[in-house]
Amino acid sequence: MFEKILVPLDGSEHSIYALEKAIQIARKFDGKITLLHAYTPHVVYLPEEYAHAEATPETVEISREAGANILKEAKKKVETEFVQSEILLAMGRAVETIVEAAENGKFDLIVVGARGLSPMKELLLGSVSHGVTLNARCPVLVVK
Repeated sequence: MFEKILVPLDGSEHSIYALEKAIQIARKFDGKITLLHAYTPHVVYLPEEYAHAEATPETVEISREAGANILKEAKKKVETEFVQSEILLAMGRAVETIVEAAENGKFDLIVVGARGLSPMKELLLGSVSHGVTLNARCPVLVVK
């Protein structure tokens, strides 16, 4: 039923808890987990005359390395539970990257952590888990 499970990770406690639930599901259904980290490089604001912001090669590399470390630690956790896994590191906005990865990889389930934003903060800031549930074509389990 859930042979291919996508687990987006951002390094937060909520995403680690979602990973733990995904491991339980994978073990029950003999599934494979794909660990995904979508990173957006930190932006360097240029002087006013340039009128735009830009990510430098250094900030892109720093963001990529941070994401790679998150995935490396998560993969260790999955391997200790004897569940098959692979990692996917992608640059892009979280919701769009997760939904695209789910569609391209034909995943059966996305397991994502909820940050527990208040309704007002979610309205103002948006929520990755909410965006994924609205846009994904496969089932999404939001773990609190």
